[in-house]
Amino acid sequence: MKKILFVSSLLLGLVGFPVWAESNSVEGVWTTFDDETGKADSLVEIWIDDGELKGKVIKLIEPDEENPKCKDCDGEFKDQPILGMQFIWGLTEDDGVWDDGNILDPGNGSVYSSKITVIENGAKLDVRGYIGFAFAGRSTVWSRAEAEMKKY
Repeated sequence: MKKILFVSSLLLGLVGFPVWAESNSVEGVWTTFDDETGKADSLVEIWIDDGELKGKVIKLIEPDEENPKCKDCDGEFKDQPILGMQFIWGLTEDDGVWDDGNILDPGNGSVYSSKITVIENGAKLDVRGYIGFAFAGRSTVWSRAEAEMKKY
């Protein structure tokens, strides 16, 4: 009987582990917010590919126009649809902080150095964009969107 309880407890622990691990992970779907209105702006997916953090826009919430494009962007991003665009790349993890990569602001076409940190026990991300030094940049907070995705 003790062996059965031990095995059952072990299995329940293993089943619950991915949920716990995922909740503190930078990977997942996140809600971004408009800086001026504070309203939900988009859903973005963030994943790790060969040690590199990447992110793309998977849903635009109430866009101003249908299928908006990155008009102010340069290079490969110029006039590309924002929906589906990979706008985070090159970040690598060091002691729980993802840094030394880039983030594109499709609203103005600017590319910034970026630093991303999981905060509030995995419920939010602190996303910082900067030019030069991180302390001179600007931060925004994104919320984990798994529960909010049901709204859209």
